[in-house]
This record gives sequence, C-alpha cells and structure tokens, in this order.
Amino acid sequence: MSTTVTERPGYGHLLRTPRAWTFLLPGFAARQPFAMLTISIVLLVQHTTGSYGTAGAVSAVAGVSMALFAPQNGRLADRFGQAAVLVPGVLVHAAAVILLIALALAQVPLWALFAAAVPAGASVPQIGPMVRARWAAGLEGSPLLGTATAFESVTDEFTFVVGPVLATAVCTTVHPAAGLAAEGVLTLVGGLLFAAQRRTQPAGNRDAGRCAQQHASALSVPGVRVLAAAFLGVGAVFGGMQVSLTAFTGEIGQPGLNGLLYGAFAAGNMLAGVACGAIAWRVSPQRRLLVAYTALTAVTSLLWSAHAVPLLGGLGLLAGLCIAPVLISGFTLVDTLVPAAARTEAFTWLTGAVALGQAAAATTAGQLADRYGASAGFLVPLAGTAAALVTVGMLRGRLRTRASGRIAARGTSGVGHRVPVAVD
Repeated sequence: MSTTVTERPGYGHLLRTPRAWTFLLPGFAARQPFAMLTISIVLLVQHTTGSYGTAGAVSAVAGVSMALFAPQNGRLADRFGQAAVLVPGVLVHAAAVILLIALALAQVPLWALFAAAVPAGASVPQIGPMVRARWAAGLEGSPLLGTATAFESVTDEFTFVVGPVLATAVCTTVHPAAGLAAEGVLTLVGGLLFAAQRRTQPAGNRDAGRCAQQHASALSVPGVRVLAAAFLGVGAVFGGMQVSLTAFTGEIGQPGLNGLLYGAFAAGNMLAGVACGAIAWRVSPQRRLLVAYTALTAVTSLLWSAHAVPLLGGLGLLAGLCIAPVLISGFTLVDTLVPAAARTEAFTWLTGAVALGQAAAATTAGQLADRYGASAGFLVPLAGTAAALVTVGMLRGRLRTRASGRIAARGTSGVGHRVPVAVD
C-alpha cells in the first residue's frame, strides 16, 4: 500500500521500494563496463604495444563508439522496452570483447584494434540510464525521486571505485587481458539477469503517433545540450585521470598504486554522492551545478603540479568530491527538462557525453604522457572542465524550467505504466 512520506525521504525509504533490489543488484554488476572498459583497454594495449598514446587511442575509439550508439540504444529502449535492446546487446558485447582480446594479444596492426574497439564500445549496455528510467517511472511525483537520483550517483561512483581497482588488480596480478575478460563476464551475466526483471521496466511505447513529442530527440531540448557539454568535461576528468595516473605510477615504478590512486578519486565521488542524497537542498540544482563545476575546475588546475603520491591522492579525492554534485545536479535537471517518454534517451545522451569526453581525454592525455611525461597528461582534465564551465556559465539560463514546461512534460508520462511504490 502506498503511503505519504511525512519526513524527508532517505535511502532507507528508497530501498524499501517493492522489487527495487531485483534490478539494483544485477544492475550493479552489469554497469561495470563503463568503469572497466577503457582502463582495461589501456592496460592491455599498453602491454602489447608499449605506448600509452596507442593505448589511449584504442580506448578512445571504444569510448567514441559508446557515446555515438548509447543515445540510439536509449531511444530503442524507450520504444521497445529495455529487455528487447539489452539481451542482444550484451551478447554482442561479450563477443566483441573476446575478439578485441585475441587481436591485441596477436599484436595485429593498429587499424585492426580500432576496428574491434568499435563494436566493443557500441554494445556497452546502458544500465545506469535504464535503472534511472525505472526509478523515474516508479517514483513519478514522489519526493523519493530526488533521493533515487542521488542514490544512483552513489552507485555510479561506487562502480568507479570497484571497476578500475578490479581491472587494474587482475591485469597486474593475473594477466594483462584479465581486466577485459572480467568486464565481459560481468556484462554478460549481470546484463541478462537485469533484463530478466521485466516487471520493473518502463513499458515500451511502440505507437510513435500517440505523442508528437516522441518524433524529436531528447537532444532537441536546449537544456539537455548544455548538460551534455557539462558532462563532456566530467568525462575529460575521468579519461585524463585514468591515463595520467597509469603513466604516473609507471614512471615511479609502482604500477600497482594506479588502482589505489584512482580508487581515492572515485571514493571522493561516492562520499559526495552520499552526502548530496542526505542533504535537504534549498539551493536550486542549476546553482549547485555551477558552484560544483567551479570547484572542480579549481581542483583540476592543481593536478599537473603534483609529483608525490600522497598529494596526488589528496587532489584526486577533492576532484571526486566535486564531481558527484555535478552529476547529481545534471541528472536531477533531466527529470524537469525532458518528457518521461524520452527520459532513457536523455540519460544516455549524458552518459554518452561522459564517454565521449573520456575518450578524447584518454587519447590526448596518452599522447602528452608519451611525449612530455605524466604531469602533462593532467592538463587535460583542466582544459576539459574549464571549457565546460564557460559553456555552462554562459548558457545556464537554458537549464531553467517553467511550470508550464514541467506540466507538459509530465503529461507525456501516461505512455507506459508506473511501478507501484510503497513507502514506510
């Protein structure tokens, strides 16, 4: 039975939502590719070629492919249902990962690695956006929706704690290809289990004629384009940090510290995400986004000058503390900017922007690290966040939503069904 929340809703209320755990647990395993794929490619290709630039370029191809195909996968999921898109997707991904491993170990020409990286990136399952779409469908109009947004950011950041550390650990202790192999297995098993939870997925909308708004892409919403620019900068931090930390720990002869340093960065994301979900915000998400981005740019401006492990770990932690508020504010704004029928697509545009920024940063940081050392690679997060901050600052007016706009967006939610929500 649904009841009214009389106190500020928290994580306890959220996790007592019926059937939530049926998609949260397999979803956590299935979303590991986003955190493991690029770093696993970097570690494998750098081992087989000896070049961080080449490794970054191959991982960038996978990232660009992920960014280009993610919104299309999201649109198909909105129309036909998540399981219909997810099941063939994880099967293709597993096969693509096996092919990429085989080609890398065979030391084939670079063009062959680029070709194999395309399907590996394109088939990455968009579990995070799919989980967010399930929460949005089930909690429509509930005060728990904001808590769910924060919880998903915490889950994403925890993924970025576990994924890179796991990938680095198995690559350095088992085999350089073990990270990609583990990523493929987690994707296949977790994805199929997640797809099997059909009762909680939003209903597909095959009748495009029911709503004229469905003919337009979610990217046609001006605010979504601004958020995509903001998330490109976040991707630049992720990609630049991954490659530069790998190069830095290699330079000092302690490659095993890579996972620890990146884990400190990701732990900052997770801690800030937990705090954001626990705070009853009186400040608008638009302002929170701008403040958090300003702080993130300030922290990344110091990374290039850090030459000691403790200092770099501390700065990474601070950068992580700034990223979570950016992500949470952005995803919160999507709920008010985008019609419900296009929400999965909107989420995938943002995660795709992160992947695209990550890919570009990995390539650029790899080239800089090869030529000038790891410190030069840390300039990439600064450049990415500074450019995104300027864009958000200049176009922040497009992130404001009028009441009439929100009503129109809510009106489209009649397409599909809602998952019943019980709150104690």
